[in-house]
Amino acid sequence: MILACQNITKAFEENIILDKASFHIEENEKAAIVGINGAGKTTLFNIITGKLPADDGVVSISKDKTLGYLEQNPVVSSGLSIYEELISIKQDLIDMETQLRTLEADMKHSDGEALSAIMNKYSTLSHTFDLLGGYSYQSECKGVLKGLGFAEEEFSKEVSTLSGGQKTRVALGKLLLQNPDIILLDEPTNHLDMNSIAWLENYLINYKGAVIVISHDRYFINKVATKIIEIDQGDVTTFIGNYDDYSYKKEQLRAAAMNAYLNQQQMIHHQEQVIEKLKSYNREKSIKRAESREKMLEKVQVLEKPTEARAKMHLTLTPNMRSGNDVMTVTELSKSFPNNPLFDHLSFEVKRGEHVALIGDNGTGKSTLLKIINGLETADAGEITLGTNVAIGYYDQEHHELHNEKTIYQEISDDFPYLTITQIRTTMAAFLFTDDDVYKLIGDLSGGEKGRVLLAKLMLSDCNFLIMDEPTNHLDINSREILESAINQYEGTIFYVSHDRYFINRTATRILELEHHTVTNYIGNYDYYTEMKQRAIDNGLIAARDPAASPFHVNVQETRDTVKKEENKQDWASQKQAAARKRKLENDLKKAEEEIAELEDRDKAIDEEMLRPEVSTSSLKLNDLYKEKTEIADRLTQLYEIWETLSLELND
Repeated sequence: MILACQNITKAFEENIILDKASFHIEENEKAAIVGINGAGKTTLFNIITGKLPADDGVVSISKDKTLGYLEQNPVVSSGLSIYEELISIKQDLIDMETQLRTLEADMKHSDGEALSAIMNKYSTLSHTFDLLGGYSYQSECKGVLKGLGFAEEEFSKEVSTLSGGQKTRVALGKLLLQNPDIILLDEPTNHLDMNSIAWLENYLINYKGAVIVISHDRYFINKVATKIIEIDQGDVTTFIGNYDDYSYKKEQLRAAAMNAYLNQQQMIHHQEQVIEKLKSYNREKSIKRAESREKMLEKVQVLEKPTEARAKMHLTLTPNMRSGNDVMTVTELSKSFPNNPLFDHLSFEVKRGEHVALIGDNGTGKSTLLKIINGLETADAGEITLGTNVAIGYYDQEHHELHNEKTIYQEISDDFPYLTITQIRTTMAAFLFTDDDVYKLIGDLSGGEKGRVLLAKLMLSDCNFLIMDEPTNHLDINSREILESAINQYEGTIFYVSHDRYFINRTATRILELEHHTVTNYIGNYDYYTEMKQRAIDNGLIAARDPAASPFHVNVQETRDTVKKEENKQDWASQKQAAARKRKLENDLKKAEEEIAELEDRDKAIDEEMLRPEVSTSSLKLNDLYKEKTEIADRLTQLYEIWETLSLELND
């Protein structure tokens, strides 16, 4: 065990953030801390690092172990270049190397005992230099920079001139090069593109030390973490496994708790009905039996109803008008900025009902393409044609569609003047804006709050073609899953840009990858995309540009041809298999629904039967009926779970 938190308690005024939180981290273990925004994840990191005192409890770190911490918005600003900033972490090796060069020069001008002494010193220092990685520190530094998305020509850029996201990447690189025994990372993927995130995943998986991350990137957590530490209303619970394991176990625990609660409530209700009936006979024997049952009920420890961690956002996206089959056609589209060509002769189509994800490295022009579609940017050449009855709804990651000087209420009422005050308040409450929240200025809202206002406007609009730029940015995992559910149920068409691979995997039916100034089409979700990439690697069509850099370097035309051949080969077989699977699911769902209906009818009939005088006075008959009700309840619980599973699979 390298790190242990025991009974950590922290409150701000009356708000308890952590309540006797306890967990431990083993050497080389990779863990993720999850929880809704405001749950206390960053507070816990600050307590571990000593930046914030705990009200109670102890943080224990093994003796002589070092700790490194990457904050969400680290302060990195200097007159050094990017490369100089990172290489400064290896100052001890730089000094050692300088000393070795000095000794080498001294050897040329020495002899006898002096030379022997210098050579002995040189040998010892050289051995130490080698053990500490002195002969590879420069290539290690360059590898980290390339892995984090910096091109070699950017190494000489001055750190003070970089954007906030670039500075965060520099800070992350410095931390990785320090090689601490325990790394704490707070949202490390926020400013990385997909290739850089994939590189970081591999780096952390193979890191010879413990790693604890706070992240909303579920795909990243799935790849890296072997332990999940959940913070929920001050309580900390540890789950072994990755995010999918945690999500499944969490739902199982909640389902079990809800089933136990419902079964107990059903038993209590039944007993209360029997007691009331026994008392109504007003006979000594029946009254005694009623009193006996009351005493038994008093001894029952009533279970609390399981509740959600917090109020959930309610999002329903419903197009009010059906578009034509051809929603959007992009033909020979080109765009470049001075010394920065983005894309050239871009052509693709989007059909009604498709959920298309546009992916690619930072700077390839994804957001620019969305702006051109929405008329916020002009193309150099080519055209975009929208189909019949297409109404666009745009979600802008920079929230330019919102007006900072307006209140939330004004933002909604100005765009939807036909809504009453009550309707506006009801809508905003569904997006967690209650009471006086609706009078907050847009300019004072956080990124996540602005995102929720934009989602509310999309829900209220008549659009049937959603164009979304990084819709999951600033949303916690809970809200992302709600957005995923709404998109999967949306009958309109969606074209979006996202770096959230888990989100893409759950919502995309097709992926367009923008690279080398053009697009490659993949019919499937993110897992399918990575599978086709791997096949291209296996066939020698993709080679790593650099072992430390982005994982894919594509021969674009050959890859596109290979993907097309593979898709044509698999298309007929996969369609046939999918149709057969769908028929089976539909049949199984129908059988489950029929059995549910029969059992629910029988359950109602039993309730009526138990009220008949000749039955309610017979303990034997009552026991038989109660036993049958219990069996029905157990079977219904199973059937409801089967029905839910089958319904979800049919909708996938």
